[in-house]
Amino acid sequence: MKRLVLLSLAGCVAPVAMQAPTPAWVSDTSTLPASQKATIADPYREVAAKIIATARADRGAYQKLAELTDKIGHRLSGSPELDRAIAWAAQTMKSDGLEVHTEKVMVPHWVRGAEDGEITAPIARPLHLIGLGGTIATPKAGITAPIVVVHDWKELEAKHDQLKGAIVLFDVAMPVWTPENGSGYGEVVQYRSGGPAKAAKAGAVAVLVRSVTAHSLRTVHTGATHYEDGIAKIPAAAVSVEDATFLTRLAAQGSVTVHLHLESQMLPDAESANVVAEWRGSDKADEIVLISGHLDSWDVGQGAHDDGAGCVTMMQAVRVLEQLKLHPHRTIRVVLWTNEENGLRGGKTYAEQHQAELGKHVLAVESDSGGFAPRGFSVGHKDPAAAGRMQARIGEIATLLRELGVTHIGAGYGGSDIAPMWPAGVPQVGLEVDNRTYFDVHHTDADTLDKVDPVALADDVAAVAVLAYVVADLPERLDAP
Repeated sequence: MKRLVLLSLAGCVAPVAMQAPTPAWVSDTSTLPASQKATIADPYREVAAKIIATARADRGAYQKLAELTDKIGHRLSGSPELDRAIAWAAQTMKSDGLEVHTEKVMVPHWVRGAEDGEITAPIARPLHLIGLGGTIATPKAGITAPIVVVHDWKELEAKHDQLKGAIVLFDVAMPVWTPENGSGYGEVVQYRSGGPAKAAKAGAVAVLVRSVTAHSLRTVHTGATHYEDGIAKIPAAAVSVEDATFLTRLAAQGSVTVHLHLESQMLPDAESANVVAEWRGSDKADEIVLISGHLDSWDVGQGAHDDGAGCVTMMQAVRVLEQLKLHPHRTIRVVLWTNEENGLRGGKTYAEQHQAELGKHVLAVESDSGGFAPRGFSVGHKDPAAAGRMQARIGEIATLLRELGVTHIGAGYGGSDIAPMWPAGVPQVGLEVDNRTYFDVHHTDADTLDKVDPVALADDVAAVAVLAYVVADLPERLDAP
């Protein structure tokens, strides 16, 4: 996800004005000459080694993740499972010695019902599909209509006159991951989030979207879609890659008709909460280093990588500091967000509720790319000059993490939940991980505990714990002139 310049990877996409590219010497800390080694990192080499050794020898994060995923499971906003996860997280961090409270957030309450679909002509065959988050239901009898296949926005516009009364299939292939371009998620997720609204403008009656993944074993990937005010809402579902390509081949030969049936519904907003825990600073306790992940998930799988792994990484990072009795000058605050997936209400509400103290937030960190091995940090700041200083200093701190494989420091955005603090000038960092296989299971029934490597997860804990401790203990802020 490091390549995206978006406010939300969950579907609420909006461009962010980014700073100038990172200086080349910062982009890969493994190439730093000895003469340029971090002066701010030097005093922390011994304590960083202790943090790393403790985190790597521990499996507390994985144990926490097992409790969250196997005993609670997936956690959609408004669900009893999310309520249980909030209570579990609060109690777990209290038991770990932190000061914990919850902060009320009202969240959307969308409920998935029965779902099915099939090709009715020129042959009869069932479709593997899943409703997109937030979709409206079809009529009780479903919708039966011809499909029109498009592969991008230009083709949608070119076929405008064919769309009235049709079901639009967005057959947009996600690129295969490459080191240069990353996952390509941002290139295709726009069709999931914005496709139904654009198709509805042209009179379409429903939308099917090719699942957002480069690799598929007939899995279907859900995710948020967004309607526009003043535009008719139409039902929307994702189909497997295999079914999308099959429908495209059939449509190239002649008319294809599909039947779609969805029983989803949107209920009144439900009460939820962000979970907030603190490891209090010694003499600058009013200054805050915030580390975070989102506790909600889609209603499929177990939400293990997305984003149970991010949550337990943050929980365990502070636990490691507690075990070592390391009290930095500033407070380290863990925030487990609610409602990242289909509303971002947790992040937005926090920014509103804490507006008065955002100036005291020295750094906000987010992990929402899976529990894979750490590889670096994406660094962002509203002020381009401050961003440059931050990138250099984070690059210096990253020299403490080379044994973990943390070498890349890039310009970017930290994450969707901390993005609402961007306008207030809160410095932001996203944990970058080796997420080459992340979108194989993203938003699917396959996002389960067995996909998470305990060793990689422990390394994430080590990376975040070192970063959070050093930043919380430095004499000056990271973005200070």
